[in-house]
Amino acid sequence: MQGLIDTHAHLDEIDGIETALADAAKSGLLAIISVGQDLGSNLKSVELAASHPGFIYPAIGIHPWAIGNMAAPDLAANIEYVRLNLAAAQALGEVGLDYDKRVLKTAGKSLQQDVLRQLLEMAAALDKPVSLHSRYAWKDSLALAKETGVKRLVFHWYTGFSSTLAELLEAGYYISATPAVEYHDEHRRAVREASVDRLLLETDCPVYYGRENRYRSAPADVLRSLRAAAAIKGISEEELAETTTENARRLFAL
Repeated sequence: MQGLIDTHAHLDEIDGIETALADAAKSGLLAIISVGQDLGSNLKSVELAASHPGFIYPAIGIHPWAIGNMAAPDLAANIEYVRLNLAAAQALGEVGLDYDKRVLKTAGKSLQQDVLRQLLEMAAALDKPVSLHSRYAWKDSLALAKETGVKRLVFHWYTGFSSTLAELLEAGYYISATPAVEYHDEHRRAVREASVDRLLLETDCPVYYGRENRYRSAPADVLRSLRAAAAIKGISEEELAETTTENARRLFAL
């Protein structure tokens, strides 16, 4: 399969990155959006993009998981880095809300929402696309995106309510299919319900996937996202590859 784009990858966390990138190119990937989640990973994302121009595109952000591990001065410094460097990045991401009880113990809803609002306002002012994390926070994430006026956004790895999915699609936003679409019921349902013109492919690598046979993902595993999503949509892999790649080009201005 030729011409795929992995729209959400944590390349800074991959061991043997050059081998993984070579495998991705051999598998037909045209491009990878390398997302950051704190200052260190943002810097690495930008560095990887500079060393692989035209193949890796940097997104910078602050993940909700990272917020609780930052003292107030560190959080302010992370926000300021995004403010000063977002114009030069391809996108804002990974950012978002996470209402899992383990995350809320260290970063409450109000703090997460305050940080996300600041970041989304930056993206809206620059008309930058956003790669959004929204675990158990789908409605609040959508409300903030609409409130801040963000026009280009993808709910990555969406597993939320059908009603919120319909609303975000109506707003012109996207969702993305990960390799979990092979087996995760809520994710499969979301991909089934989304129109193909609002669907992207990603890996979120190096996340572990699988239930009986676990594996650590790499960018080349976007092929698994493609194959499973095409089966759910009842269309050919070639058609879905062409459509999702055009969607990614449009969203991220590639």
